[in-house]
Amino acid sequence: MTDSSLVLVANAADGSISTFRLAGDALERLAVTDGITGCSTFAVDAARALVYAGVKGSAPGEPAGILTLSLDRESGRLTPTSRLDLPDGGMNYVALTSDGAGLLGASYGGGYGISCAVTDGAVGEPVSRIEFANLHSVLPSADGRFAYFVSLGDDLVAQYAVEDDYSLVPLDPETVAAPAGSGPRHLQINDAQDAVYVLTEFSGEVLHYARDTATGTLELRGAASAVDPSKDLGHSEFGADPRANHYIWGADLHFGADGRTLWASERTESTLGAVAVSADGSLAAPERFTVTEPQPRGFALSPDGSYLVAAGEGSTTVSLYAVHGAGLELLEQAETGHGANWVRFA
Repeated sequence: MTDSSLVLVANAADGSISTFRLAGDALERLAVTDGITGCSTFAVDAARALVYAGVKGSAPGEPAGILTLSLDRESGRLTPTSRLDLPDGGMNYVALTSDGAGLLGASYGGGYGISCAVTDGAVGEPVSRIEFANLHSVLPSADGRFAYFVSLGDDLVAQYAVEDDYSLVPLDPETVAAPAGSGPRHLQINDAQDAVYVLTEFSGEVLHYARDTATGTLELRGAASAVDPSKDLGHSEFGADPRANHYIWGADLHFGADGRTLWASERTESTLGAVAVSADGSLAAPERFTVTEPQPRGFALSPDGSYLVAAGEGSTTVSLYAVHGAGLELLEQAETGHGANWVRFA
């Protein structure tokens, strides 16, 4: 990889985003941009050096919103350029279509999802809105023709066609079930676009859905645990305190560069593990786990899969790892900020 990769980390408790440069085996902190209140998700349009951040209101009565920021790749500074207000609640996940012209969002607290057009970096008013309990994430297909929203509260994945104006049209069926009480949370789509994988918060599994590339529809095929069995964690449930009860607390999910591993984080025991993905899309549980930053809500892998950067909600540092197959080698910990919970390469 090049020596100029940037890494952005949202520090929700500080209302800031840290910008690092990954050079060799080290992270150099370039800048910390303040005034990004309650940011817990953002999407990066690297081609246009733009960042779209889900934020809370910074003053009494100010609604949540999506803030567009321009990224100076030399200094690492972020400068606000526009804002879309969201009076019905903030986003827990935002994602861009591959051309950067469409934005999808999922609101956990508001229980709704949106699709919007993006023009010159400005996010337009939503052209579609869907409603399910505790929507936690959303991703478009690589061609931008389909979108998938994950509902933790309703234990399902909702599936849609995306029209030219970015409006959403339900597929038949509109939803595909996840196991009852599993709490589906984050999803990934493989490079071949014929499989969708969903990490569950309460059961700590990665679910495998086969995807019809022509119709976009999903079918649940199998699952594998992503939780360290030696920790004897209990199955969690909605509203329970996972730390107090020693329950499973699944968080984030990302592919390794080879497409044969899915890295997953679990927050109660603060672990990262690599779920093996076979050629037919089926899964096998990790054989080893790495203890990382406390409560690793967010992490990301470099584009070539050589490095992994993990953030912890209970820490003020991020950890940089070299990836060796299904193992991780800690290279460095770097100061970032309080409540770090979202990581993206830029």
